[in-house]
Amino acid sequence: MADRYFDQMGAHFARKIYASPKGAIRLAVLTHDLQEWLTDIQEPEQSLRVLDVGAGLGHISEWLLAQGHRLTLCEPSTEMLDAAREHLDALPSAYPVEYLHLPLQDLPARGERYDLVICHAVLEWLVDPAAAIKVLQQLCLPGGAVSLAFYNRDALVYKNLIKGQFRKLEKNQLAGSKRSLTPQQPLDPREVNQWIAQSGLTAQQQSGIRVFYDYMPAEFQLQSTQAQIIENELLYSRHPAYRNLGRYLHYWLRHAPR
Repeated sequence: MADRYFDQMGAHFARKIYASPKGAIRLAVLTHDLQEWLTDIQEPEQSLRVLDVGAGLGHISEWLLAQGHRLTLCEPSTEMLDAAREHLDALPSAYPVEYLHLPLQDLPARGERYDLVICHAVLEWLVDPAAAIKVLQQLCLPGGAVSLAFYNRDALVYKNLIKGQFRKLEKNQLAGSKRSLTPQQPLDPREVNQWIAQSGLTAQQQSGIRVFYDYMPAEFQLQSTQAQIIENELLYSRHPAYRNLGRYLHYWLRHAPR
């Protein structure tokens, strides 16, 4: 198994994820969280240095750019990076955006550190996600934060239980195929929590992304408006009974006190 990049899949991503209700929910929860959690590290009117790792088509970077922050995008897929560049460079910004065609593992060698490191939907595509979390810690300034979102294995197991796909669970057949957008390595939150602690970071906040939408029968999805779904996803994303059901889990990480 090797780290998976997404050349020749930008259009597929745009159609299946970013242009879908799933993508709208994900973006809504992430930006809602960041709007609140950024107050931990940001003074009023302060511009932060932000690194978006595995930035994809740049949707979170677009939101951060609109907040006045200084963005560096890192993306190993040429197709994705070029599409993000074309989109973001057409937007008004107080600062030029920096683009890096690099994998996550090569970033520490540059010697740069950031107030905020964004790493959303990246770890589950890597061979060694534990090592990647250590890299994120190295890239984050002592007073900064890491916004980490990862594909939740527990949610995938639960979805298969609901569908009665017990044989699939017995055989541990949870990884996606080469053309699938189901990750090659859905992550166990208990292991992720161990990796975070070992890296010297600590999770101070958590939310779930798509805590109910992915479990809704299609006919019920069609009976609800996207606005209603997003409103209730936001309402229940941090509820302790439901947040761990999120298809993705979103953590706000800070350096552990010494």
